[in-house]
Amino acid sequence: MAAGAARSGVSQALGAPALAMGATFLAFGAAVAEAGLSLPWALLCTGAVYGMAGQLVLLQLAAGGGAALPATIAATAANARFLPMAVAIAPLLGRGGRRWLVLPFIAITPWAAGMRVLPSLPEPARLPWFLGFALASWCAAMAATAAGHLAAPNLPAELRAALLFANPLYFALLLAADAARPGVAPALVAGVLAAPLAYGVGGAWGLPLAGLLGGTLAFLWTRRR
Repeated sequence: MAAGAARSGVSQALGAPALAMGATFLAFGAAVAEAGLSLPWALLCTGAVYGMAGQLVLLQLAAGGGAALPATIAATAANARFLPMAVAIAPLLGRGGRRWLVLPFIAITPWAAGMRVLPSLPEPARLPWFLGFALASWCAAMAATAAGHLAAPNLPAELRAALLFANPLYFALLLAADAARPGVAPALVAGVLAAPLAYGVGGAWGLPLAGLLGGTLAFLWTRRR
């Protein structure tokens, strides 16, 4: 069962999710090349950070000659949203002691797919399915980063900017499709209301603060209802 579940996760990842992620990481690879940073730097950033908000913060600081420690702290803050995502998906991965294996691969696309698919799977198949999906997604991100870095001279700045929004748009469509599920609609509305905070604060802290505010609003709204 485990091998079949893992293969199913891989096959489901290498469709629309891989295309959406690939477009975004393609643009990131090209942005790294335009900033004058090397392909190994781009691959290390994607492989280790694996979160576009944190990667863009790190790129901005690295391209500007920022120090390593502040850049690392800023990237970590930008990806702080992955902590509540990991807490939310952990109960769906079964009771096995190997759930820690998924931690490096918690990102928007695998998390959204897991929240949709895992409840319908038998418990023994859940962790293998998620690892298959997440590893395939990570490999797609790495390949797209390399391709973007190599193809940077042929990618106009306007196209790169548009490609960066492909994966967030895909995630938004997944959430919209699940709007009828309990708690999803309040989270969507609260996220929209909190979005101006992310824009106003900016930098590494805008997104976590907006997420904290939006999540708190959604939680209080759901409890009151």
